[in-house]
Amino acid sequence: MRTERHAQCALAVTAAVFALAGCTSFSPDGGFGDVEKIAKERLGKDVTWQRTDEEAARARDEVQRLLASELSSNDAVQIALLNNPGLQAAYAGLGIAEADLVQAGRISNPRFAYLRTTHGDERKVEWALTFPIIELLTIPLRTKIADRGFAQAKLDAGRRVLDVAAETRRAYYRAVAAQESARYMEQVKDAAEASAELARRMARAGNFPKLTEMREQVFYAEAVAQLARARQAALAERERLTRLMGLYGEDVRFKLPDRLPDLPTSLPEPRDAEQIAVAQRLDIQAARRESEGLADSLGLTKATRFINVLELGPARTVETPEPWKSGFELSLEVPLFDWGSAKVARAESLYMQSVQRIAEAAVDARSDVRETYAAYRTTYETAKHYRDEIVPLRKRIAEENVLRYNAMLISVFELLADAREQVATVNASIAALRDYWVADADLQAALSGASAGRRSLQGVPR
Repeated sequence: MRTERHAQCALAVTAAVFALAGCTSFSPDGGFGDVEKIAKERLGKDVTWQRTDEEAARARDEVQRLLASELSSNDAVQIALLNNPGLQAAYAGLGIAEADLVQAGRISNPRFAYLRTTHGDERKVEWALTFPIIELLTIPLRTKIADRGFAQAKLDAGRRVLDVAAETRRAYYRAVAAQESARYMEQVKDAAEASAELARRMARAGNFPKLTEMREQVFYAEAVAQLARARQAALAERERLTRLMGLYGEDVRFKLPDRLPDLPTSLPEPRDAEQIAVAQRLDIQAARRESEGLADSLGLTKATRFINVLELGPARTVETPEPWKSGFELSLEVPLFDWGSAKVARAESLYMQSVQRIAEAAVDARSDVRETYAAYRTTYETAKHYRDEIVPLRKRIAEENVLRYNAMLISVFELLADAREQVATVNASIAALRDYWVADADLQAALSGASAGRRSLQGVPR
């Protein structure tokens, strides 16, 4: 009777194992709904996880519609969010994290052991079917840990969306500015060429100093070199934007506007920027998720420090000519040499490390917002100064020189010399306006936690 009760107990455990092994399943959207919410709330844009040919075709049609007309910065961002291959790879990470979550809710397959021995006419047969009971007992905790990992994967994917959007917006403004500067340098080169040709003809006629002729020639030569550099810079910035939007083939012929947007009439003043950043930045939220997951992992480590393997299942044995005997088999790891203290210490250190990383992320976030907001204000004031003071003054000087030239008070070459001095002013004005719009994108990235937002103006060609 005792043997039968043991067998019934083992069978009951087996039934419970089968009942609990498949309780976790895949979600309908794979967690992508949370990423869509981030994109919609923070960017006002649509994102797609293209897992079928139909979804890819719909995204492609929308990209083609946007490419059919001149791109705005918002259009470029939307194309990147729909078409950037790196984003699709980030979304695949959601599938990996969800698969880990589902796997955490399941136990390992049972083990079947079979033994057969013979000695003359004697025959002995044993078999046992065992299940990992310790895994069954820790399913709730393991599932909770994996669920936090899944939540962190969704935050990471959302942050990747914000990164791509911010970097695309920066690349758009740089590409438009570089294109505008190259177009202006082409005009400068044409004017320098005409000036150099006029100087050459007058020198041949003998009524023009050789030194002045050489000055006009070197200005033309420098204008040619500057135009080449400007065209290369425009190509490089355009290609950077092209990569972010995931374009190739005929699509790389997209059209950009001729000039940057005008400055806003006034500078928006975000209130409580530091508090907003700490509350909303996805990098801080991801660090918190990681810390919570490690805290749960620490609990799991303490729960299993002594018992790492515990298996239970029904067993039967027979020795001829005796009848079959039924029972159960229990196996466990004996903590004779390793008492699990090292595992617990490691888990505790990992947890404390994650706590300090949260504090570090919060400090960095506040500093990042302060720095980017200072750059935002500075670039606005600089661009405004060029627009309201320097460029108008240069224009008035040019108009005055035209009047002096019409009155024959100065020569055409003096007029052209003044025009040469305007080249640096115009290029600096374009760069100042570009820097403002890039700083605006940096500030939005700093508030949301996009990782590419810090010090993006460093290394940008002026």
